[in-house]
Amino acid sequence: MKMISFAVPCYNSQDYMRNCIESLLTGGDRVEILIVDDGSKDNTLQIAREYESRYPDLIRVIHKENGGHGDALMAGLAAAVCPYFKVVDSDDWVDTEALQQVLDVLETQWKKRKPIDMLITNYVYCKQGARRQKVMRYTGALPVNRMFTWNDRLHIKKWHYILMHSVTYRTELVRRSGVRLPKHTFYVDNIYLYQPLAYMKNLYYLDVNLYQYYIGRADQSVNEQVMVGRIDQQLRVNKMLFRIYNAADKSVPNLHKYMLQYMDMMMCVASVFLNIDGSERALCKKRELWGYLKRISPGLYRKMRWSLFGIIMNLPGKAGRAIGNAAYRVTQKIFGFN
Repeated sequence: MKMISFAVPCYNSQDYMRNCIESLLTGGDRVEILIVDDGSKDNTLQIAREYESRYPDLIRVIHKENGGHGDALMAGLAAAVCPYFKVVDSDDWVDTEALQQVLDVLETQWKKRKPIDMLITNYVYCKQGARRQKVMRYTGALPVNRMFTWNDRLHIKKWHYILMHSVTYRTELVRRSGVRLPKHTFYVDNIYLYQPLAYMKNLYYLDVNLYQYYIGRADQSVNEQVMVGRIDQQLRVNKMLFRIYNAADKSVPNLHKYMLQYMDMMMCVASVFLNIDGSERALCKKRELWGYLKRISPGLYRKMRWSLFGIIMNLPGKAGRAIGNAAYRVTQKIFGFN
C-alpha cells in the first residue's frame, strides 16, 4: 500500500532536483512522488516528465503557472492520495535508510484503530563547507518510538524546534486545518507547520535523520542577505502567524507552550534581520511589527516582548543592536543554520 505522498515543489531546479527525486524513489511502491513544476524557465519540467515516464506508478507531474513555493505546496497537497503527506524541497533529499524505517512505522501505525496524526523525525543541516553537520533531534524532549499526545509529559525546550523538515502529517488533517498559503511569498513553510499543529492529536517520534536540509546556495531563501532583502515577506508571514495563534485552542498546555516558543523564534528572526539591516526604515518596520502584535494580541505581545529573545532583540541604540546581532551569531554557530 502507498503510505506517503511526497510533494517536491520545483522552480528552476534542473541542477539539483535529480538528487532529491532519486532519494525518494528508494521508497518503492509505498510512496507517491508529486513533482510540482511552478512555471520553471529552465529544463525542470522536461526532467520531471522524464522521471514520470520512467516511473509512472510512482511519479506524477503537476505543471502550473508560477505562484511561489507555498502555491506549489498547496497544489501538491490537493493532488495527494496517500494517508500521509510530506514536503521535500527540490534542493534537499532524504536519507534512504531512514526512509525505510519511516515507511515501516507509518505502515504499522496506519493499521491501528487510532493511527498517528503526525510523525516527527530529525533533520540535518547539510551546510556547504561545514566540517560537521548539525543534526536537529528531539531525544530528551519527546518520547521515542511510541505514540504520545500533547497531554503527555514532554520536555520541549527552546532549541527543540519542530520545523516543516521534521514533520510528516496525516493528509486529511492538514486539509481539515484549512491551511492556505499565499502566493509569491517566501517563508510560508512556517504557516504550513504552524496551523495544522492543533489538529494533530496522536504523535510519534522516530529518532532517525530523515531530512537532509541543504544550505549553501547564494540564491536560497534562507541565505542571510536574501532574508534581509525579503524581510517584508517575513513580516507578512509573522502577521499571519499572529492571527493563527489568536484563533488556536489554548487549552492544551504543551501545545500552547510550543506555539509560544515558535512565535518567539519567529519574532527573533524578524527582529534580528531588521537589526542587521540597521537602516532607519528597517528599525521603523521593527517598531511597527511589535506595535501590530501589541494591538491585535496584547497577551502574546507581553509574552514575546519580555521573553529572553524579546529583551535581547529590543535592547536600545546601536550598542543594544550589536549585542542582539552578536547573540544571533553565537546561536548561528552552535546550530549551523543559514
